[in-house]
Amino acid sequence: MHTSAATRHFSGTYAEARRKFLDAAAASGATVESFVLEAHRGALGETLATDVALLGAPGAARLLIVSSGTHGPEGFSGSGCQVATLHDADLLARLAQAGVALLLVHAVNPHGFSHLHRTNEDNIDLNRNHISFDAPLPVNAAYAEVEPFVLPASWPPGAADEAAMAAYIAQHGLRAYRAAVTAGQYASPDGVFYGGTGPSWSNRTVRGILRKYAANATDIAWIDIHTGLGPYGHGEKIYPGRDAAADLARARAWWGADVFAPFEGNSASADVSGPVVSTVYDECPRARASLMGLEFGTLPDLEVLNRLRADTWLRRHPEAPAAQQRAIRQDLRDAFYCDNDEWKGMVLGQTRVVLLQTLQGLKAA
Repeated sequence: MHTSAATRHFSGTYAEARRKFLDAAAASGATVESFVLEAHRGALGETLATDVALLGAPGAARLLIVSSGTHGPEGFSGSGCQVATLHDADLLARLAQAGVALLLVHAVNPHGFSHLHRTNEDNIDLNRNHISFDAPLPVNAAYAEVEPFVLPASWPPGAADEAAMAAYIAQHGLRAYRAAVTAGQYASPDGVFYGGTGPSWSNRTVRGILRKYAANATDIAWIDIHTGLGPYGHGEKIYPGRDAAADLARARAWWGADVFAPFEGNSASADVSGPVVSTVYDECPRARASLMGLEFGTLPDLEVLNRLRADTWLRRHPEAPAAQQRAIRQDLRDAFYCDNDEWKGMVLGQTRVVLLQTLQGLKAA
């Protein structure tokens, strides 16, 4: 199969992606550290780890973080962007010249990346897990009402389940249905968009990475790469930070007027509790943080959601026939990774633009 220059940085499995990332990091002279998920193995029996690569001065005041794989198979695109960046001599030279350090965090959720689950080894959605567990857990009262037809007894859903969903949407509206399902819930451990009842391994690992690599930074820009929402191939710039006018204004000054904030109601993303990037406020309180979720569209939103429902259903039903298991796994992979040159080129081009804009913002900081 012909592989274009733009797409050679992408991989077909987590194991391949990890190997490409570590090889590219070593070739670029980066400082590399691996955080191994000891209690689990990958789908191919491989080691699972979150790997970091640092280019630039340790303890630099200005730090650009790019993370991948927060939602498992979304790591296929994020890893490709990170590997491409490690091969991008022009961009790396610009960073070095500006005195901006680059920290690449590869596979925030290695278990989900390898096993093709959006959630982690405990069915936790990591962008719902970075909350204060000292406070009462967030309550999503509507979730209990929708779960019986969102995760029915059999898959695909039957006529009665489809009718119940249609009735709910007719009464409450599509937006309310999606919020009930996707905003995050903390009551059903084997349900969809589950946030957990304590910090996950990935949560603890990311916090440790920040404490080690970002402790001296005064300005931090963090791009977390995602897939699955919005128009095909388009990179929506989602502002996942706190609701602070100055922070949102800075994001739009750096990245453009097309930065959308979920709390303003105009983003493809729900206004979620506890995204990974919010850890910067806890671990680097003295730093000025500029945050982005860069979200690349794949399939229509409700189709992606239906495939996520199937994935969660399968976790509840490990007795499902092998052919059905394979089909659900493949459907989920396809929901988050468009394995063609056109889409990959769109992802790489838009990511590079965002990284250059971020560099310019940090230079001026």
